[in-house]
Amino acid sequence: MTEGDLKPEYRPGLEGVPAAKSSISYVGIQTTESGNKEGVLEYRSIPIQSLAASSNFVETAFLLIWGRLPTQTELTNFSTEIYSHRRIKYRIKDMMKCFPETGHPMDALQASAAALGLFYSRHALPNQDYARQAVIRLLAKIPTMVAAFQLMRKGNDAVLPRDDLDYAANFLYMLTEKEPDPIVAKVMDVCLILHAEHTMNASTFSARVTASTLADPYTVIASAVGTLAGPLHGGANEEVILMLKQIGTVANVRPYVEQCLESDPKYKFMGFGHRVYKGVKDPRAMILQDLAEQLFQKFGYDPYYDVALELERVLEEYLGPRGIYPNVDYYSGLVYRKMGIPADLFTPVFAIARVAGWLAHWNEQLEANRIYRPTQIYTGEHQQPYMAIGDRE
Repeated sequence: MTEGDLKPEYRPGLEGVPAAKSSISYVGIQTTESGNKEGVLEYRSIPIQSLAASSNFVETAFLLIWGRLPTQTELTNFSTEIYSHRRIKYRIKDMMKCFPETGHPMDALQASAAALGLFYSRHALPNQDYARQAVIRLLAKIPTMVAAFQLMRKGNDAVLPRDDLDYAANFLYMLTEKEPDPIVAKVMDVCLILHAEHTMNASTFSARVTASTLADPYTVIASAVGTLAGPLHGGANEEVILMLKQIGTVANVRPYVEQCLESDPKYKFMGFGHRVYKGVKDPRAMILQDLAEQLFQKFGYDPYYDVALELERVLEEYLGPRGIYPNVDYYSGLVYRKMGIPADLFTPVFAIARVAGWLAHWNEQLEANRIYRPTQIYTGEHQQPYMAIGDRE
């Protein structure tokens, strides 16, 4: 066999193919002292459990983007800058008012994020000040745009942000014009931390590919938002709620599962399965399940939670041998639902959090940039003659 006969190995979805070197986050599986396996997620080497328990979203965003935990002064300044840049241009609001009220909020967010680039200067190779200002604006304004579209599509004016509220509390306030219960605000903040970053997922890869062209960061975020909108990525938590509603009751769980698997042995149950967490439950799902129970204890039970628990138990029987367990999307929808967030806003809330991770990868990509240009395996023919239109069938 000659060198010309060698062909690269094709892996659908680039599964297992390294696309970058990164120190931003780590995803894996480890064996505990008791011999059990568990999923691992670390941001800049810090376990997600520690950040969920002790940090807040703004501090976590600083950690991800700049590579270290901030000092108290740095965190105060970073928070103050974000809080003071939450307002959006009136022309962006006017544009959003023209969006159809039946449009999906992810489409509105993608268009609005891209529009930010029209109002701020673009740099092929941003300097330190430009990078910081872009980070501040995107972290500050994305939640405002999500909340604004939610109110505008109902015919209401957008609620102005409040500089005295923290990141999560202000977002919830802009959705309802009511200051949220401290427990709800804290749960939302933890949710944002959990969704902020997860290595080279589809939307992050999209962000890095776009960043590699030296596109401005607003375009990078818009590209990533569009990728996140797919039901196999960020849209899965919305689909989980639809699935639980379709099942309806605990008694219907097993018949539903058996019917789905009978129609397709490889049936995809939304909220289950992960490329990395094979054979273990997503650690974020465990934290989200605990958050859901905290909300139920304070604000009342959700009957769909019983359906979710039974579905997890039944699917462990059928899918556990294949290493398929709940992922981050499985319980996040129940948490947001209890907060009163509409189902089609679940993925935009995901995007609010993931902006931090996308910006971290944008910043890292530019440190040693090379434009992405993967190869392909050609499966067509060669040297086919052109056929005149009159001779074609």
